Amino acid sequence: MRLGALRGGGRSAGRPSLDDVTNLVIGADGAPRCGWGASTPDYTVYHDTEWGRPLHGDDALYERMTLEAFQSGLSWLTILRKRAAFRLAFDDFRIADVADYGEADVARLLGDAGIVRNRAKIEAAIGNARAALDLPEGLSALLWSFAPPPRSTRPGSFAEVPSSTPQSTAMAKALKKRGFRFVGPTTAYALMQATGMVDDHLAGCHVVA
Repeated sequence: MRLGALRGGGRSAGRPSLDDVTNLVIGADGAPRCGWGASTPDYTVYHDTEWGRPLHGDDALYERMTLEAFQSGLSWLTILRKRAAFRLAFDDFRIADVADYGEADVARLLGDAGIVRNRAKIEAAIGNARAALDLPEGLSALLWSFAPPPRSTRPGSFAEVPSSTPQSTAMAKALKKRGFRFVGPTTAYALMQATGMVDDHLAGCHVVA
């Protein structure tokens, strides 16, 4: 999930404003959370159980990479609510299966109202699966090689959290060199946040307290 998407230009469905996301919020259960994580029930579950937790495995990281790419131009809430449909449509994001997709699968995916029907993103997802199969070290090992050392102190607000870093820029360049698409520095950093390569939960958040 890109925090930039949460910050962008006022309110829309599922997209909190900057004021909502920069500080801790005390939820109905009395637990302090990063502000965006208290904004909808979907975000609360994702914040509490997934975001910032280390994730390994080629297929698991391919799924997250693909969903981050599909988020481009949309809110993460949209992707979260479509994730079950994405998993069904993309064979649970098994890299070997998606890499074998052909034009009939592209047509099938373009006709699937349960996912985001964008030809460029669909074709990138298939191409990225093929690129992942060609990695001698595997996708998980490659991505985790760019994980920075843990922060010495936690951010006090998301105004202190970058949208990209030297590590995410290096990751994006390495992926592009290996044939991956729709993974720029900002998407790479969102992937790093989502999969625990970096942990940007705010100081005081109950997830890390």
